Amino acid sequence: MRRILFALVLLASAPGARAQDAISAMIAAQGLTATEATLAALLSRSPTENFALGGVRFLGAVEAALQARWRMGLSGRTIDLPVLRLEVAANPAPEPFDPHVIEEIFSGVLTAMAEAEAPLSEIGEADEVALRLNLADLWFDVNMNGARDPGEGVVELSAGTILPRRFRAAESTAPTVRFDTSDAAWLQAYTHLLSAVADMVLAFPPADAIERVMSASSDIKALAGDAPPVNALDYQFSTEVDLAAMIYLALKQQPDGNHTRSAREHLLRMIQLNRVFWDRVEAETDNDAEWIPNARQQSALGLPLPPETAKTWQAVLSDAEDLLEGRKLIPFWRFSSAAGINLKRLLEDPARVDVIEWIHGMGALPYGEKGERLSSFNWREFTFLMRGDSMLFVLFLN
Repeated sequence: MRRILFALVLLASAPGARAQDAISAMIAAQGLTATEATLAALLSRSPTENFALGGVRFLGAVEAALQARWRMGLSGRTIDLPVLRLEVAANPAPEPFDPHVIEEIFSGVLTAMAEAEAPLSEIGEADEVALRLNLADLWFDVNMNGARDPGEGVVELSAGTILPRRFRAAESTAPTVRFDTSDAAWLQAYTHLLSAVADMVLAFPPADAIERVMSASSDIKALAGDAPPVNALDYQFSTEVDLAAMIYLALKQQPDGNHTRSAREHLLRMIQLNRVFWDRVEAETDNDAEWIPNARQQSALGLPLPPETAKTWQAVLSDAEDLLEGRKLIPFWRFSSAAGINLKRLLEDPARVDVIEWIHGMGALPYGEKGERLSSFNWREFTFLMRGDSMLFVLFLN
């Protein structure tokens, strides 16, 4: 409590640029949880403080997910989904594994994203956000000991996903970024992206599938006993086979339509906010430590964003919106050039996913219809523009 009171006094007495530095320094010294409590306790908040509160709540959701994984001993990269793809330090004494942990993680993400969006939604077009953050100050208390340990820096953990790979190098220096009003729309859009991912995971709750596969794998090992293996296949591929089986079994259950419909709404809202972001960025005339720059600015991260980035990426998002609204159809190998899969109908009225039936086509048939199919032209233009780093920029630009 004393730390929070001290931080409140520090913020109250630090006008302008000093307040910006105070928030960055507070995160570095006290961590995300204490900083969130301090900002939330303010009787009134400036647009900059609202942005900071949304940001620490957003990062706090990631921290909570990493902590849950650390507790269960899920230290490696489990699957290419947000918060699951980041590698964390091994726990020398993990808790007994709970197959419900994935559902708990994404339920927490869904709640936290709504809490993060709340202060961001208060930031209007005419408000001025000016938060200067040294990215080296950001860290996740993965092992929950209240102190920053090696490998817990946000830059270290995010390099190669949302941040450039070069930040993995020990000699790299994390930049200072000045987040502004445009970036508030970017972060708000990102809360909806992670909410959509969480909704889709929760639509196919994997706990039963995880428990069934783990039990069977344990029985297989017990059956083998101490006998020498006949080949190295189990050693080389058992983890991947187990993961594929978990996904297959999870998809075969009847999905929760409330979550798939919610995911669709979140994605549509993300696209709307992304357009707000790019409109605001285009109107900027300064050039001060930019997070995502326009064609006349430079990136504080040193990212080589081509001048056509905004136009090309928004064309990709327009394609995504057309799919989500059912205006265009997803091409399918067994359908003619005049037919495809209606994604809107699939998300609004979801059914069990049998992989074999979908490969054959009988699984896709209930969602098939005649109409205009989506062209891959805009996506090809984007990947060509990004010169092999398209997935990095997909995560960065959301």
